[in-house]
Amino acid sequence: MFKKRASGAGTKEMSFWDHLGELRKRLFRMLIAVSIMTVVAFLNRNFIFDKVILAPKDSDFITYRWLCKLGKLIHADSLCMMDTHIKLINYNLSGQFMTHMTISMVVGLILAMPYIFWQLWQFIKPALYERERKYARSAVFVMSFLFMLGVLFSYYFMVPWTLNFLGTYQVSTMVENQISLSSYISTVVSVILWMGVTFEFPIVVFILARLGIITPEFLKVNRKYAFIVVLIVAAIITPPDVFSQVIATIPLWALYEVSILVAKRVSPKAEV
Repeated sequence: MFKKRASGAGTKEMSFWDHLGELRKRLFRMLIAVSIMTVVAFLNRNFIFDKVILAPKDSDFITYRWLCKLGKLIHADSLCMMDTHIKLINYNLSGQFMTHMTISMVVGLILAMPYIFWQLWQFIKPALYERERKYARSAVFVMSFLFMLGVLFSYYFMVPWTLNFLGTYQVSTMVENQISLSSYISTVVSVILWMGVTFEFPIVVFILARLGIITPEFLKVNRKYAFIVVLIVAAIITPPDVFSQVIATIPLWALYEVSILVAKRVSPKAEV
């Protein structure tokens, strides 16, 4: 038998099948939310593709304009990447339709993520004491915020640098880059989603610190090893170019430092 703590003094007995039924209900609601957001994204094809997904491939993208202005301000002409223009081609008969479907589902998942976190919170909330709920309630907002922050950071910083480097790189002027639509989409989507997930690291540290599995001292002592891990993670979630890896390393290391502060605040030892 499983127990599900109520807000009062008593507890309500719940069997394994009761928990499974509750989880099934939450998962069904998550699926409905993702499906609705997917349909919304599918119906707004022109905006999703022309204004969002395909926008970073051209030199008039806002990030390139900002970097160019910054380059002129600090006299660093290398920051001005206004010659970026990637030609996309489609090889497969069903390629564009399948890309439309895939991107609609990805956008639907991203838009529904705050609701997904909320449903997860509703599932675990009854099993928590009031003191634990105080932390978990704010964690839902923080998880949503960090995920969206990771998505926005990767879209406005990592994706433009990645596309500029890989899309314009040439081994010879005799070879022209014509990037396939599927290659472009897979690169953009993987960078965005992985960065969104990676930005959840402080939440992982929060949970482990509350359970007493890790301590702030442990994180501080192992900084040098953590830096190596950050470099490896940055290399995994980014395309194989130095610029993208450096851009990914900076926020990841910042998240590690934030995680130390989080662990220091919520560690059981800190409350003694």
